[in-house]
Amino acid sequence: MKERILVSWSGGKDSALALDAIERAGGYEVAALLTTITEGTDCVGMHGVPCALVARQAEVLGLPLREIRIPPFPPNELYEARWQSVLEEYLAQGIRTVGFGDLFLEDIRAYREHTLARLGMRGLYPIWQRDTAALAREFVDLGFRAALVCVDLRALDRSFAGRLFDARLLAELPPTVDPCGENGEFHTFVFDGPSFRAPVGFERGGVRDEPPFAFCDLRPK
Repeated sequence: MKERILVSWSGGKDSALALDAIERAGGYEVAALLTTITEGTDCVGMHGVPCALVARQAEVLGLPLREIRIPPFPPNELYEARWQSVLEEYLAQGIRTVGFGDLFLEDIRAYREHTLARLGMRGLYPIWQRDTAALAREFVDLGFRAALVCVDLRALDRSFAGRLFDARLLAELPPTVDPCGENGEFHTFVFDGPSFRAPVGFERGGVRDEPPFAFCDLRPK
């Protein structure tokens, strides 16, 4: 019998790769995707992607989506309480594992492990410590398609906002930028991939500056 598992879902590249790895492993059944939505904007945190597009991702992946709504810039206690409330619901159903797309930030992983352990749960990190250059190429080679929705202007030029995450972009990234954006240099929205039943239709809006970041606004098509 497969173990039921939750997957933390931002709608971006790393969470899509983690989900793909979990599904390929074959020993898990994904019970739900968990995504954090900012109240007032109805968007995914730093990604700035509308919740309607994330809901569409879940629909074409054939998976339930559970939104965890938080206010902008919440105190850590409130953030943890909202997550804990939802996790406890799934814990009551016998689910004890949450998958994450973390790559190499030890402090983030330690925080997750501490938080989950208090509930008697554990984290699963299927792409942990993968070489990010190789992983970025694999993402493209597997047939995933994504767009950059947020760039840190301290690391990348504004012109990268809205661009497709493809081989050309990887070749043009400055050497100081991690190919997977693991240091926060950029965030992505995945609109197609191996498990997608159909591409997620969207339209690009303008590029919006909120220093030190630039966001490419997306809307459902």
